[in-house]
Amino acid sequence: MKKQQVDHVLRAAGRITGEKQFIIIGSQSLHGKYPDIADEILTSFEVDLVASKNADRTEWLNVIGVDSPFHESFGYYADPVDLNTATLPKGWKERLVTLPPGETEGVRGLCLEPHDLAIAKHAAAREKDLIFTRELARRGIVSEERLFTLLDQTQIDQQLRSRMRDQITRDFHAERGLGERAAEKQPPAARTVDDPEAVKARGRAEWLKLRRQADVESPVSNPTRTRDSSKRSELERDSGKGLDDDASE
Repeated sequence: MKKQQVDHVLRAAGRITGEKQFIIIGSQSLHGKYPDIADEILTSFEVDLVASKNADRTEWLNVIGVDSPFHESFGYYADPVDLNTATLPKGWKERLVTLPPGETEGVRGLCLEPHDLAIAKHAAAREKDLIFTRELARRGIVSEERLFTLLDQTQIDQQLRSRMRDQITRDFHAERGLGERAAEKQPPAARTVDDPEAVKARGRAEWLKLRRQADVESPVSNPTRTRDSSKRSELERDSGKGLDDDASE
């Protein structure tokens, strides 16, 4: 869902109940901090709402709930819930994020902070919830360290805590694995001028060049070449001597 659609649901909820403030419990609460987030992470079509002042009026939202004319007309709907619907860490109310202003006719939406939302999703652990938490980790919306801190502040039994800890670890290990595989596919970086291996390669090339020059310029550097040159000189002297003798006769 887009934020404008969430605004529409809030506007309708306000008209039906007369309430001016609702708490958004589910995944759509991500719009509080990230109002322009891509649609693909928010695939659900319901807005989980609790009337924050008069909770008993929350049930009135069934008028715009699932399979209602509102749902059939627009493709999304309000899902009336209560504060016990989600498993949340201690202090979550103090971290609520106000939905940015929109066309809500003055109705305010209070959204779960993303880490609190992630804890609730890990506790529910339905397939769609775990897909959602993996996306939160992949996009860098939540941090592993912060989730572990909030998990320790959540009143749940040890078995559930252990399962949630494993889920969080898997989410971030999967993300790190994707990053490492992406890095492996990158071409090796070109060596810079100051790279030690490049300096070593250049030094060896210069040494070989000087060595070749020394072989050409210095007769001592190549004994075979020196012996061959001496023999040629002797032959030239002998040939010259014979020619001189013939000429004198």
